[in-house]
Amino acid sequence: MTRSEGTLASKRPQGWAAFCSGPQYPREARQTAQMTSVNTEQTKFQRPGGFPKVTVVICTLNEASNISAVLPRIPDWIDEVLLVDGNSTDGTVQIAKALLPKVHVLYQLKPGKDFALSLGIQHARGDIIVTLDSDGEAAPEEIAQFIEPLFRGYDFVKGSRFARGWRNKPVARILGNWLIVKACNAIYGTRFTDLCSGYNAFWKRRTEEVNLWHCDGWNYEPRIIARALAAGLRVTELPQRYEGRFSGESKLPDWRQGLHSVGSLILERLRSLCG
Repeated sequence: MTRSEGTLASKRPQGWAAFCSGPQYPREARQTAQMTSVNTEQTKFQRPGGFPKVTVVICTLNEASNISAVLPRIPDWIDEVLLVDGNSTDGTVQIAKALLPKVHVLYQLKPGKDFALSLGIQHARGDIIVTLDSDGEAAPEEIAQFIEPLFRGYDFVKGSRFARGWRNKPVARILGNWLIVKACNAIYGTRFTDLCSGYNAFWKRRTEEVNLWHCDGWNYEPRIIARALAAGLRVTELPQRYEGRFSGESKLPDWRQGLHSVGSLILERLRSLCG
């Protein structure tokens, strides 16, 4: 169940190009914005007046060796960068501040990515929020591509590391994702290829309206997507460039991650059916 295009039309611009096509914007700015939606990496986006504020949220825990592959690549037109740190002991925060002086650091009091995401979303000042993993797997240069569908009526844009193939992915990660995706597609009638990517973009207001960030357990990407679908948000998947973890190993155990994720998908579906 999703909201209709008509309902969304009264609340948001209908397209990236439409937003930038009005006579109030200089011709050069309109052309730049339109080219950006086609080739984000080779064209530097120049924001027209009235463009929604964008916040990037990054959660870290001892990512000193990886954060240098993320922060310097964040586009300079981003309004706000929030780094939510889980009390790193390897100098992650100090390195982040040196790499990107405008970064604002938040310290989470409770462990877990769910609390980190919730804290970042709560403090974000942007109308649009983009979440990025801190391990260097995703390409910050693609942020403009991720927010473009939001101007076509979508509420939530989720990344997929597998939409373009399965090469260069750990076998355990492939199997775990396959199980989670199969469960989601069967339960919610979707056609997703990845449910665990940390690369997402969404309207902050819409996610707050459905209490998407309520922390009540293993609340990270699969459960967040399940809640979005159950609440009727318009969710779309976008292929992302996958570069692999820059250094170190994932802090999420694959087998436990898969079991918790499938259980969360079922639980959220039952909750939505029971009202």
